Amino acid sequence: MQLPDILDEKGVFPAVQAASKKQLLQVLSAHAAERTGLDARTIFDALMQREKLGSTALGNGIAIPHGRFEGLQKVHGLFARLAQPVDYDAPDHLPVDLVFLLMAPEGAGADHLKALARISRLLRNASLVEKLRGTRDPSVLYALMAEQQSSKAA
Repeated sequence: MQLPDILDEKGVFPAVQAASKKQLLQVLSAHAAERTGLDARTIFDALMQREKLGSTALGNGIAIPHGRFEGLQKVHGLFARLAQPVDYDAPDHLPVDLVFLLMAPEGAGADHLKALARISRLLRNASLVEKLRGTRDPSVLYALMAEQQSSKAA
């Protein structure tokens, strides 16, 4: 599974405004609903339930909220660069400013885990993260991630 299979440029949001983790997940849920046709409240509730199990923040200002959803046909992703970092209960206590929302079909066990691992590896690249923080152009943000992933696949 490659990045273009789960994310396209229209799924990149370069300056998301949110004052808290909850508000961030509400904003992302609304965007995800527009992209997938699922109900925004259903998405938000599932993301909040997952966060209750433990924060999806990785550290270094990065979070990968994720969940499985009935009615999805394939794995979907959204990428958000926040205008201002928010507290996200990260293990390193740093606020989050880069977020990749990952949504998988209810029965997509292996695909969900593979996508989660791929995105996690991608966002652990310090050089890429620095570049992502350096631009607010959605096409550049997308190109940076796609380029990095394709160079890893080669």
